[in-house]
Amino acid sequence: MLAEALEHLVRGVVDHPDDVVVRDKQLRRGSVLEVRVHPDDLGKVIGRNGRTATAFRTVVSALAGKGGARVDFVDVDRRR
Repeated sequence: MLAEALEHLVRGVVDHPDDVVVRDKQLRRGSVLEVRVHPDDLGKVIGRNGRTATAFRTVVSALAGKGGARVDFVDVDRRR
C-alpha cells in the first residue's frame, strides 16, 4: 500500500511518469521504499534543498503509522 501511494505521488511530480519505479525492500531495520526515476527527473523529486523529498517522507511516515518506513531516492546513473 505504501509503495503504491508513494508511486502515485511521485508520478504526479515528474516529467517521465512511466519511468517511476518504487520497490519495497524488507530489511532488518524495517521497510525501505526505494524510488527510481528518470535521471532528468531526479532534481524534481528531491526539490530545492530537499523539500520535496522531505514532503514525500512525511506523507509516507504518516501513512505507515508506528511501523514506519524509510524512503530512499536512488540516482540510477550511479547504481548501474
